[in-house]
Amino acid sequence: MRKASQAVVGALVAMSVLSGCSFGWGGDEKTKVAEKKLGDKGTACELPVHFTLATSWKAVAITRATVDRMGPLGHQGPLTPACELDAKPTGHIGFLTVWSGTKGTAAPGGTPRALLKQFVAAEHFESNVKFRESKAGGLSATEAGYTVTDLSAGVVRPERALAVMTRHGGVVIHLGGLDADEHKALLPAFELAKKSLGLTS
Repeated sequence: MRKASQAVVGALVAMSVLSGCSFGWGGDEKTKVAEKKLGDKGTACELPVHFTLATSWKAVAITRATVDRMGPLGHQGPLTPACELDAKPTGHIGFLTVWSGTKGTAAPGGTPRALLKQFVAAEHFESNVKFRESKAGGLSATEAGYTVTDLSAGVVRPERALAVMTRHGGVVIHLGGLDADEHKALLPAFELAKKSLGLTS
């Protein structure tokens, strides 16, 4: 019986050597590879910033050709849409849209506040606009909360936007929503993006 036990132990030791497994007995742990975030190279949208995408949200890059087809809707202030995050797979209706640009108030060296003011001013029928300085990840940011009157639908809905500056230009992350209830349901995804925001290399 003792010989059988020694054989089993010997086999386990041999397997651990071959597989590099230490069974947690003081062996060196493998260096963990940083998980990619949306915005990093090789993700659905390659952006000047990266952040954690909320579970089940679907991200789609917006190409220059798509922007051109959008006409006036493809521009808001000095920015154009770069990535659209759809909440539909979560059972809600709304989008997080990442806008970027390199000219005017979006030019490198500008301020998030000046950029966001111009972005919000380019909205239609906006009101009750409130700006505040904040932090997004480790980045200095300006955030705005405001309402937009949708005349066609006959509703007034809240919106939220966050602006940061990068060496590649300005970025705004904007949260809409079908109505106030949908907007509230989507806010956690916006807050997650804000909390995890950082610059891509």
